[in-house]
Amino acid sequence: MRLPLPELALVLLVGPAASGKSTFARRHFAPTEVVSSDECRALVADDEGDQSATRDAFDVLHVIVEKRLRRGRLTVVDATNVQPDARRSLLALARRTHVPAVAVVFDLPAEICIARDAARPRRVGAEVIEKHLVDLHQSRHLGREGFRQVHNLRSPEEVDGASIVRVPLPSNRKGEQGPFDLVGDVHGCFDELLALLHELGWQVERQEGRFRLHHPEGRKLVFVGDLVDRGPKIVEVLQLAMDAVADGVALSVTGNHEAKLLRKLHGRDVRVSGGLEQTLEQLEAVEPAFLERLVFFLSTLPHHFQLDEGRLVVAHGGLPARMQGRDSPKVQAAALYGETTGRVDAQGYPERRDWASAYRGDALVVYGHTPVEEPRVVSGTVNLDTGCVFGGKLTALRYPEGALVAVPAARAYAEQRNGSAVVSDAC
Repeated sequence: MRLPLPELALVLLVGPAASGKSTFARRHFAPTEVVSSDECRALVADDEGDQSATRDAFDVLHVIVEKRLRRGRLTVVDATNVQPDARRSLLALARRTHVPAVAVVFDLPAEICIARDAARPRRVGAEVIEKHLVDLHQSRHLGREGFRQVHNLRSPEEVDGASIVRVPLPSNRKGEQGPFDLVGDVHGCFDELLALLHELGWQVERQEGRFRLHHPEGRKLVFVGDLVDRGPKIVEVLQLAMDAVADGVALSVTGNHEAKLLRKLHGRDVRVSGGLEQTLEQLEAVEPAFLERLVFFLSTLPHHFQLDEGRLVVAHGGLPARMQGRDSPKVQAAALYGETTGRVDAQGYPERRDWASAYRGDALVVYGHTPVEEPRVVSGTVNLDTGCVFGGKLTALRYPEGALVAVPAARAYAEQRNGSAVVSDAC
């Protein structure tokens, strides 16, 4: 049995005493990756069996776990973890540090655990093990508690045969070193996109219904999101982007408009506004196969990328340093919409935090989402959304050169509200 684990995660081993958790941990993880409740008892009381030290031991365990997660280290908690309260506090740590939580459940028969316990120098007893199993079996819906993955092992053979596969987070494309051409919010402005690609030296052909893109310098396109909505040729933009990504010459993060379109295509109840009406109208003319391909494409778009060994970060709404390379609902929200203050403006829309001015991270962050008249370059961040669909420009950043290239919009395809979209991009 192959157990895929995110490369950065909090892993809880869940199961009764003597179910094989510690042996499993030693087999599959480095000693420094495993934080054991027994070892923490020994640290504070010189005796790993001293149950009177449990509270202090778990205080130490939580400190170590949080410090490791903040430093971006996969961390395994070797404890019974069969009670909801114990899991709840650890899940809160995962949320605070923006990492996914994974449960590996050791649901072995009681008689096996009791027999193993009887053969150990330090025994907990059959009564304790049976209580652990009762608690475990009352925890039937671990996924609802907030675990990203739950792996169940129900026999010694499954435990012994399991193998751990560490899977990079979708954002981890650090091995991609470019050079890159990063393109701001297209919003269906296909003609302007072709003009910009020409200015950047790209060769674009259409053969047998597919776009073929090539750059003689071996460059790669990176779309910062919001390919759809408001513009006149949304289907053409989508087809070009999907073909280029499929051919390996482009990357794309999701924008909030793609996220909303995907919810709609999945049958969710969303408000048709903010340009979504144009996208849906234009999609009415496409074949079912195109829609199937589109749903798959949108489903695979990550909320941000780390590129060039982490020196370049791409996120539609931008991303503070503490969230880069991490994966949680809050990271996704910040990457799609930008950070907000928790307040609303005079029009009732979320008030956005000027995170870019306060940014002090090592990576260059390239983003869009908030239209500006000229590219905003501040504190190691670049906003490329120059409002093409509103009659502005479509802008690209050449990386690592740092050159900005832009083409003017043929005309305004949508109106603006106080310098931004008529309908808030948060909708």
